[in-house]
Amino acid sequence: MLDAATYTPRLKTHYKEAVRAAMKEEFSYKNEMQIPKLEKIVLNIGAGAESVKDSKKAKSAQADLTAIAGQHAVITKAKKSIAGFRVREDMPLGAKVTLRGDRMYDFLDRLVTIALPRVRDFRGVKGSSFDGRGNYAMGLKEHIVFPEINFDQVDEVWGMDIIICTSADTDAEAKALLKHFNMPFNS
Repeated sequence: MLDAATYTPRLKTHYKEAVRAAMKEEFSYKNEMQIPKLEKIVLNIGAGAESVKDSKKAKSAQADLTAIAGQHAVITKAKKSIAGFRVREDMPLGAKVTLRGDRMYDFLDRLVTIALPRVRDFRGVKGSSFDGRGNYAMGLKEHIVFPEINFDQVDEVWGMDIIICTSADTDAEAKALLKHFNMPFNS
């Protein structure tokens, strides 16, 4: 059994031992503090039109996201009413969670080694989905690729947004950092 006080995620150890040295050599940083690192990972499930008709859909999305993240997810609510979509202010529309520290490294490890290979017809993630400031955004069409979700108990298959925020200044540095974490880019 793992002791919580001595447990260190596999990717965190990999970052400290191998990735930092490789990044320092590749980009010839003069200072250790210049080396990019992961800051946070934000997960989001938007229940959309289904939650407008049935408010229990947002709770279902929250429960699934909590199981995937290992941390309590927050229900997101509409900021403004939109009559055309039958959305009222403060109506639940989905769920989100922000991961930092050890949970962030554990999630990234599960994403790269377990979830992405389980995606149907997977050929790698898009290498151009950076925002210009070193952050990477991707989406999954089905949240059921994570092993924490029991497929037999799922009432709805949700799409999922994953945003990986890094301290990198450029997209090239962020892409190199994620490549060192074995992110399977297709280009």
